[in-house]
Amino acid sequence: MLNAYWLYIVARKLYQWHIPIIPKIIKLLIFLIYNSAIPYTAKIGKGSRFGYGGIGVVVHNDAVIGVNCDIGSNITIGGKKGSNGVPAIGDNVELATGCRIIGNLKIGDNSIVGANAVVVKDVPSNVVVAGVPAKIIKHIN
Repeated sequence: MLNAYWLYIVARKLYQWHIPIIPKIIKLLIFLIYNSAIPYTAKIGKGSRFGYGGIGVVVHNDAVIGVNCDIGSNITIGGKKGSNGVPAIGDNVELATGCRIIGNLKIGDNSIVGANAVVVKDVPSNVVVAGVPAKIIKHIN
C-alpha cells in the first residue's frame, strides 16, 4: 500500500542528490493525499512506519526520527515557539495516535508514547509515557 513514508523516501533521495523541484512537488503530494506535513529535510530512519498511511502527521523540517519507529496518525513532532531545537526520537520508538512531541528534547530508544500524550521534556530509554504532560508510567525490561 502506498504510504507517506515511501513518498518521503523518494523525496529525500532526490533532495540528497540536489534535485530541486521534484522533492517539493512530492511534499505537496503528501500534503494533498494524506493531509500531512512530512518534509524531505527531516531525517526519518529506515523501517519506520506511518499508521494509516500517515494521515494528519506533522513533522518539523529538522526533526530526527530513528530506525524502526511506529508513528500513528494525527501526531505532531515539532519545535517550541521561542526555543531553538527540535525533537530527536530514538530507535524502535512507538508514538501512539494523537501524541504531541514538542520542543528541544530526546525520546530514548525502545520507548512508547501513549495516545494523546504531550511530551515536553526528555524521555529515557525503555519506558512508557502517557498523560498531559507526559509522565513515566512503566519501565520496560
